[in-house]
Amino acid sequence: MNSLGLVLEGGGMRGVYTAGVLEYLMEHELYFPYVIGVSAGACNAASYLSRQSGRNRTVLIDYVKHPDYISYKNLLKKKQLFGMDLIFDEIPSLHVPFDFDTFASAAERFLIGTTDMETGEAVYFDKHESGGQILSILRASSSLPFMAPAVEIDNRFLLDGGIADPIPVHKSEADGNHSHVVILTRNAGYRKQKSRMSWMVQRLYRKNPALAMAITSRYERYNSTLEHMEANRDDYFIIQPSQVLEVARIEKSQVRLTDLYNQGYEDMKVRHGELEKWIEHRSRLKESV
Repeated sequence: MNSLGLVLEGGGMRGVYTAGVLEYLMEHELYFPYVIGVSAGACNAASYLSRQSGRNRTVLIDYVKHPDYISYKNLLKKKQLFGMDLIFDEIPSLHVPFDFDTFASAAERFLIGTTDMETGEAVYFDKHESGGQILSILRASSSLPFMAPAVEIDNRFLLDGGIADPIPVHKSEADGNHSHVVILTRNAGYRKQKSRMSWMVQRLYRKNPALAMAITSRYERYNSTLEHMEANRDDYFIIQPSQVLEVARIEKSQVRLTDLYNQGYEDMKVRHGELEKWIEHRSRLKESV
């Protein structure tokens, strides 16, 4: 299991697929020494590492009908489409308590990706160096442009980690991992297209040109990362939705969310044996080098 990383992309409410995959892994006590995620991927990873079975499902599906969870009223009043106070304050503190102690004592290394508003570059936070700011860091990593205000941490204003590094496999590689299990929230063959709203991004973020550039060029980094994984296929075990997606980034249907969660669980169940053989093979390969 050494030099093995678990990499989680975001995807908004499509992250419920990742939650299903991680639920299966938790049930079978399969944990990875290195975990890195952005946005929804990072949020799901937190409950996975705190060993709280069922928590992601409750937060993502049961609470989606809460009037403040996803609301255009929030966007008008607070400039945030998702109820960030509800999700990153009330729920983990009061309604579905997050197990901070288990999370902190877990042996796994956990990195959360964010994007610096000034530079447009990725900023990563290691859980062991978070200084008790884990919920604020997760909030920053999930703060989508136009849909949530930036979060100030250590004198930097931070936004969604998926802007600068949508699938953080290169960071996992830079940290010394040679094998990577990657959970994606898009179907095989998907490629991101250039946004037709680039002019709006440039206009709204004219005071942050580096950030505007990072947002408009995100599709290039996303696609090049997929191509990198395909070119180095032996190093990656990719888990992604096996059926056509019917869940949008902003989704309130509990039926569709439940179906995608179950799909993640079942996809991982089907591939469990394949994953174990791949991990064993990669371990032997590393030992022979």
